[in-house]
Amino acid sequence: MSASTVLIVAAHPDDEVLGCAATAARRAARGEAVHVAILGTGLAARSPGGVVDAAALMALREDARAVGGMLGAKSVSFADLPDNRFDTVALLDVVKQVERWLAETAPDVVYTHHPGDLNVDHRLTFQAVLTATRPLPGAGVKELYAFEVPSATEWAFQRLEPAFRPSVFEDVSDTLELKLACMARYTGEARAFPHPRSAEALQATARRWGSVRT
Repeated sequence: MSASTVLIVAAHPDDEVLGCAATAARRAARGEAVHVAILGTGLAARSPGGVVDAAALMALREDARAVGGMLGAKSVSFADLPDNRFDTVALLDVVKQVERWLAETAPDVVYTHHPGDLNVDHRLTFQAVLTATRPLPGAGVKELYAFEVPSATEWAFQRLEPAFRPSVFEDVSDTLELKLACMARYTGEARAFPHPRSAEALQATARRWGSVRT
């Protein structure tokens, strides 16, 4: 059996790390072709007037490319959707962008956001990916997985349905430290403990799901 091709569709730079970096690194290490695709700029919501600074955007994308290299990804691709404003873009346009990435990478496996998430961009990314991967004749995607993003998924406080209740688990004992190193590479996104994006909290989250699995 040939190795799988994996596509990670994330809303913002750092979501691919928070969501499934340890799993992505594990799959890449065993010879699978991993591709990362990021829909939004990840900046405007924190910028005065919602204006994206070109130099800051370039630096953030360099971080994303560096993280992709650390994970062993074959490619890192970007679109330019407005940060935390995906709901101002026609859903069809988001779907078409995801379909372009699917055509370029021909994945067997896709990872993306869980829909029960506080962040509107995360929810719409899930909807676009689910639409783009629907089982039409000739569709190549065999598996679709939804990940949580700490400080976004759990902060919905199970008031948005469906709540995140994972049923698939990966042993990331060998790649968790790499995930933490990738998060540290995103210097503008990492946080100090007890924030859910801190290294300590990310380790605790992994251990928690490990205890659920066992």
